[in-house]
Amino acid sequence: MKPHAFVAMPFGTKPGHDAEPIDFNRVYAEYIGPALEAAGFEVFRADQEQRAGDIRADMFQELLMADLVVADLTLDNPNVWYELGVRHALRARGVILVQGPRPSQPFDIYTDRKLRYGLAGGAPDPATLEHDRAALASMATATAEAWHGRKVSPVYSLLPHLREPDWKSLLLSERNEFSAAYGEWASRMEVARQKLCPGNILVLADETPTLALRIEARRTAGESLLKLKHYDFALEQFEAVLVLDPEHKVAAEKKAVCLGRLGRFEEARVWVRQLTDRYPTDPEVWALSGRVEKDNWISRWRREGASPAELREAASYEDAALAEAIEPYYKAFVADPSHHYSGINALTLHLLRRHLGGETSQAVIDNLLGGVLWAGLTAQERDRKDYWARATYAELCLLVNPIETVRKEYSATVAAANRDWFALDSTCQTLCLLRDLQFRPAETAAAVEILEREIARSTPPFQPRKVFLFSGHMIDAPGREPPRFPAGKEGAAAQKIGEALDALGAGPGDLALTQGASGGDILFLEACQARGVRACLMLPLEEPEFIDRSILPATDGAAWCERYYAVKESLQDPPRVMPDELGPPPKTGRDRHASPFERCNLWLLNTALAWGIDKVRFICLWNGGGGDGPGGTEHMYNEVKRRTGRVTWLDTRTLR
Repeated sequence: MKPHAFVAMPFGTKPGHDAEPIDFNRVYAEYIGPALEAAGFEVFRADQEQRAGDIRADMFQELLMADLVVADLTLDNPNVWYELGVRHALRARGVILVQGPRPSQPFDIYTDRKLRYGLAGGAPDPATLEHDRAALASMATATAEAWHGRKVSPVYSLLPHLREPDWKSLLLSERNEFSAAYGEWASRMEVARQKLCPGNILVLADETPTLALRIEARRTAGESLLKLKHYDFALEQFEAVLVLDPEHKVAAEKKAVCLGRLGRFEEARVWVRQLTDRYPTDPEVWALSGRVEKDNWISRWRREGASPAELREAASYEDAALAEAIEPYYKAFVADPSHHYSGINALTLHLLRRHLGGETSQAVIDNLLGGVLWAGLTAQERDRKDYWARATYAELCLLVNPIETVRKEYSATVAAANRDWFALDSTCQTLCLLRDLQFRPAETAAAVEILEREIARSTPPFQPRKVFLFSGHMIDAPGREPPRFPAGKEGAAAQKIGEALDALGAGPGDLALTQGASGGDILFLEACQARGVRACLMLPLEEPEFIDRSILPATDGAAWCERYYAVKESLQDPPRVMPDELGPPPKTGRDRHASPFERCNLWLLNTALAWGIDKVRFICLWNGGGGDGPGGTEHMYNEVKRRTGRVTWLDTRTLR
């Protein structure tokens, strides 16, 4: 999606400083608009809003949300000065000043850099227009790339402790074009988040109209992928946020989590150390440091296939690493005694240290017991549905209370989870740690039994072994010249697709993703079903329109339509329809929308990648040339090669 630029300037024809009238509509149409569009911006000027209502509502929203504001200061127009002042008050960066010839400079911005453009006869000067456009396009690009560089707003430059307001808190209560578009986009993002569809989130993230929404979308995508344990792809999203906003605290914290989960402990430590230096009293940051050190401690002694006795012995030799994990959790709890997550971790690790033969302070343990008890119970009082507060109290009971109390509290905890598989799995991981180290074996076994029984009732997310992504030519329509995939090559194509799947080891436990067009798509789906691969149809259009455009035009289209319905009938899940899940394609320009087929290719690819980049295998049935329009196999091939490079290309030109 293109970044958004708002232009603050006079409208129509106005008297210039030398009384010669200036046609500002031509200045916009011939100079500012084309220059910003050449730099990749979607451009908006207040007089383009034709709806009835208060034009200031749209103007305020633009000044708040636009990635770039260009203010034309050729004349001392009060409206332009007002709009520039509003932007300077709301945002520290993202402003470009332009002006035509004028006899003097306003004092307040005398030292600010301004781009000057030429005028001739009250319109952009043809002799300098090309140069002027190039200069504005270059500055717009540089300003966008240096978003977090020097502050250009004198308000924020002179008041260094002033912080920009949260854009969501300033959205206008009056519904306007931006708030309507944002509301629709945000609701689709929330549905995708709740349904754990990171592929949807990633597509929507690429379609956000402003920087603020791009940041939110990437963060949401990262958190969904983190929850699904796709740590490498989640890390990409958080790093993308940090490119857009280097001071984004949540993304910085989540990056550390991903690095730790990927076993990159030294990188995680360095990253967390920077965060603790930046936020020395923040309990979340110290708890994050504890989490990284705890993961490191566990990785040093946990071995696949080892017995609990062997694990306990190995862990007993890692006392120094365990102490490194305890300290930041303890600091977090001291910084905020209501932070029960830190408190229970500090207490559990202290007791494990004593259990493994390390030295601990009974006074510290007693203080933690009382503090965690208070923190957990008061958190439950604040919110009876707080699963993590209940889980904290249940873990506290497991550490010190009789087995009957342990059973009671873990039963209450799983009830509060409301079959949230991820929450239950997280709690179970902690219990498995205690079980591996033979800590209070009877009580731990009782808690594990309750958790595992509830997890078995819940629906775990499907985790495919491999993900097969397919794109291929449709069967040629009658009389197509030159032929690309004639009907006579169907049998050879089906054989090659089957051989490719066999060579890649396709079978039960794998997932197949494609559209459902006549020809390659349907042949691929039939081959997958024959091998027990779970298939998912992802349609770029509503089904009737898709059938009309992508199935029926083929030679013997009616027969292909019957095969489509037969494949659909045998699917475990109904087809996913892009307009229903993602809404209409975004605009790429005035009155132009993105190709639904290109968008569907990205949707398919992002959905596949969200399962884990290393799992994706792409099979394409392709002649190596361009398609009949945007969104063909060539587009998918190039996108996959850019991301994974794992491609099996079946060349239709060599089919026999």
